[in-house]
Amino acid sequence: MGKHLEERVMLGLMIGSMVLVIGSLLLILATVLVKGLPALNLAMLTQVPKGGYYLGKEGGILNAIAGSLAMASGATALSFVLGLGVALYLQLFVRQSSRFAHLVRLALDVLWGVPSIVYGAFGFTLLLLLKMRASLLGGIIALALLELPIMVRGMEEVMGMVPFGLKEASSALGATRLETALRVFVRQAAPGIVTVILLAFGRGIGDAASVLFTAGYTDRMPSSLLRPVASLPLAVFFQLGTPLPEVQQRAYAAALVLVVIVLGISLLTRLLVRRLSRYVVR
Repeated sequence: MGKHLEERVMLGLMIGSMVLVIGSLLLILATVLVKGLPALNLAMLTQVPKGGYYLGKEGGILNAIAGSLAMASGATALSFVLGLGVALYLQLFVRQSSRFAHLVRLALDVLWGVPSIVYGAFGFTLLLLLKMRASLLGGIIALALLELPIMVRGMEEVMGMVPFGLKEASSALGATRLETALRVFVRQAAPGIVTVILLAFGRGIGDAASVLFTAGYTDRMPSSLLRPVASLPLAVFFQLGTPLPEVQQRAYAAALVLVVIVLGISLLTRLLVRRLSRYVVR
């Protein structure tokens, strides 16, 4: 009787947790849709802010959309290049139980928990040392540092699920460790790696604190790595900070655009994962 009661209690907690998560997601989506959809129009998506846009006049958020995509894409690509090497090194070139591997993983876990505003402050200090101003490049660097722990730890976990027999078979056939890493581990872990890239991209495109000091803000379209660039999270932040209801409604519309971008990339990633899964050894 006691075991059955315990099982029912745990099942109830699991169902409750699932309902809470799904309910929170639906509540967020409903809030953004109800408040943002009436203000969303073609002009908002195809125009840059004009004079007095943040006071309720004409214009749009095209500059923020382009800036967010540019920063998040650049940061994700940079963190992927750096993170892939670290993940492969931890999986294939050092002993899993070594102190060095444990130290690296501990450092990555600590970095994962560091607030994004700290990355922004560090990036701002770095820009001052290099005598640079806030720019697209500064935003990319700050977001890449923010995404790097997610990228490394995520890729290492999915690579750890690759059957160890494949590594032994590759070595028996005369492949070097580098060939095994690139042609066996990366290919077998490709579906998981794509998912990790999506998680890192979503973290990067939705972060405001780390780019506030490093990327700046401008009403112009991105034109150079060394010029300031706008972003959707900051567009939402600045518009919500105004006392005008019309501008606040535009902020929810910008948030809706951000959600749609992440949702679209999520659906695209699902399709890629299904195709890549055909080549995975179970």
